[in-house]
Amino acid sequence: MKLYDMRQAPNPRRVRIFLAEKGVEIQREEVDIVSGANLNPGYLAINPRGVVPTLMLDDGQMLDESIAICRYIEGLHPEPNLFGASPWEAADVERWQRRMEFDGLFNVAAAFRNTAPAYAERGAPGAGPPTPAIPAMAERGQLLARQWLDRLEERLEGRDHIASDRFTIADITAFVCLDFAKWVGIRAGDQHPNVAAYHARIKARASSAA
Repeated sequence: MKLYDMRQAPNPRRVRIFLAEKGVEIQREEVDIVSGANLNPGYLAINPRGVVPTLMLDDGQMLDESIAICRYIEGLHPEPNLFGASPWEAADVERWQRRMEFDGLFNVAAAFRNTAPAYAERGAPGAGPPTPAIPAMAERGQLLARQWLDRLEERLEGRDHIASDRFTIADITAFVCLDFAKWVGIRAGDQHPNVAAYHARIKARASSAA
């Protein structure tokens, strides 16, 4: 297998942390999105959507989308379990993972892609027609990402993890989002002591450096 990756991008980082938690090594190839390498014909032949991460299987099948890749790896390497062991836990992990992704990561990405100069004509990820940055979408992303941060503070009151009582994929997404949010000036402040302590705990895990 080969993982098409980008060191600075948040979604590939989720996969790398997941692999590190599993103790799984996969060959990786860097794709520089900032320079537009993901839009080159060679990469589009691998993934016509032009997104990363992309996992190319040994039989030639391709998987994109971070969580789909992680689910595939979970199927191959069930332990440690990161998606939920019981029907209830799996459902609980799924809902919190989605909240971290859609309420957090999605809105931080909107703030970033609609303000970063390199994406002035690439407001939407991957291949497609030019999509000019829209300042109002950046403003909305900021507003909703800050709401996510406030709600995360409430969720972490008396808790060590986002879902269940152990480390799961929901924690990976939350941690990556917290680091990504710094790129758009959103940080846990004095009013977010639970989030700050949580971030420190997850950062102390060896996988956080992946």
